[in-house]
Amino acid sequence: MEVYLDNSATTKCFKDVAELMTKIMCEDYGNPSSMHNKGMQAEIYIRNAKDIIARNLKVNEKEILFTSGGTESDNIALIGSAMANYRAGRHLITTKIEHPAILQTMKYLEEQGFEVTYLPVDKYGIIRLEDLEKAITKDTILVSIMHTNNEIGALQPIEEAGRLIKQINPRIIFHVDAVQGFGKFRIHPKKMNIDLLSVSGHKIHGPKGVGFLYINEKIKIKPIIYGGGQQKGMRSGTENVPGVAGLAKAVEMIYADLDENIEKLHRLKEHFIAGIEQIPEIKINGLTGRESAPHIVSVSIRGIRSEVMLHALEEKGIYISAGSACASNKPQTSDTLKAIGVEKELLDSTIRFSFSEFTTQEEIDYTLQAMKEIIPMLRRYVRH
Repeated sequence: MEVYLDNSATTKCFKDVAELMTKIMCEDYGNPSSMHNKGMQAEIYIRNAKDIIARNLKVNEKEILFTSGGTESDNIALIGSAMANYRAGRHLITTKIEHPAILQTMKYLEEQGFEVTYLPVDKYGIIRLEDLEKAITKDTILVSIMHTNNEIGALQPIEEAGRLIKQINPRIIFHVDAVQGFGKFRIHPKKMNIDLLSVSGHKIHGPKGVGFLYINEKIKIKPIIYGGGQQKGMRSGTENVPGVAGLAKAVEMIYADLDENIEKLHRLKEHFIAGIEQIPEIKINGLTGRESAPHIVSVSIRGIRSEVMLHALEEKGIYISAGSACASNKPQTSDTLKAIGVEKELLDSTIRFSFSEFTTQEEIDYTLQAMKEIIPMLRRYVRH
């Protein structure tokens, strides 16, 4: 039996998405910048994709910029807005548990002369609004807070943060990394005071290598890629037409049955946690109820290294993550786990399970049974 429980790393592509992309690559393969019919057909796919995404976000089509994925969207958002607005101030705010695409970009901006405040989080991985309020100064030009943490599933108070930021200074740009939240929640940037929103296709059963950045038309932002002037000069380079169309198809499909899918994910998560809690000396990190992400469970198993557990489950056909697959395939200590105060001896013993709409209860039960068999066996070999 094969059980894929690493959906926060990537998801299985919807069949309809793959079929649409194949058609475009093999039949409607024109360059959208070409003026003949093949090019016009390609341009129609891009326009349709913008329409689908804009309708789901309740924004304008011209506010959607296609990118190569979440990392590029984050880079454009942070670097592009910081460079466009540095005369207004050089202070940026983010959190200690952001994705490396944010944290590494913030380090780069620090090297360029910007000052960055990293907000702490509580034991559940959630910021305190009072900390955010205290951090904002007259020089603050950008705040970047992730919607859903990719390791422990913590949900940030995005709507409240957006309201607070704009009350203090309407000119501060609010960026949200929604790579893990989009497709699991209804996110409406205008209502939530979000100026920039990053999304990746392969987290929602779309293709890898494509994503988008919502850019509020009222903010100043500079491109970081130059060339042929595609996408109104904001991101030069021939558009990835199959990827863009596949991304939009995935958005359309996942939001068509969103409420039903999310309810299913919550039930699976609750069932899984109930089983996990029966195993001795296991700690679940973060919140576990419906105030957390419906698809992510972080588990620390005392006495067993995460990589050992990962490979033991792999031998049973169960695929999980030993942390965030997005950082690299090299072992490293999680900033998120350190920020929420996980015991030092558990930092290297934490694994992540993440579900999708393809996950079944039978797969969850198979995984729980495998863990109940594997964990006591592995603990016998631990040196005391």
